[in-house]
Amino acid sequence: MTTRRRLVAQRHLHQSVVDLVALMNQPQRDDVLLAEAGVALDRALFPLLVGIQRFQPIGVVELAEKAGRDHTTVSRQVAKLAELGLVERRPSAADRRIKEALITEEGRRVTDALDAARHRLTTPAFAHWTDHDLFELDRLVRRFVDDLLAMRPPETD
Repeated sequence: MTTRRRLVAQRHLHQSVVDLVALMNQPQRDDVLLAEAGVALDRALFPLLVGIQRFQPIGVVELAEKAGRDHTTVSRQVAKLAELGLVERRPSAADRRIKEALITEEGRRVTDALDAARHRLTTPAFAHWTDHDLFELDRLVRRFVDDLLAMRPPETD
């Protein structure tokens, strides 16, 4: 592939990722997902619950960075998730000054319901895809994310 074609492909990929993120950030999509899951949870809280489930144990500052939100706001929202019994907080084994969040059994029930609802809602998008295409998309997106993670600059103090 020529350098020009690679440049165009990378631009198209970036545009597609931006479109995907914008689509996933639409509040009405969250409402549909929550309703499909039968979950009564503030729309601002469920992405954090899913993030905790995915990255646990995780501190508030790291969760805020991953969510692209202010850590003071995330701290209040994680406290609300703890009040609801969906997460628990505990001191980090590595650094006792940091309180980590972990999902509880009830939180796991909620994320399982969200996962099942997400599956039901996205299955029609793949109805005309071959198994090979779906598996390749999965493999290539994971490879892309892993390669980007590997390029991450060192953390600054």
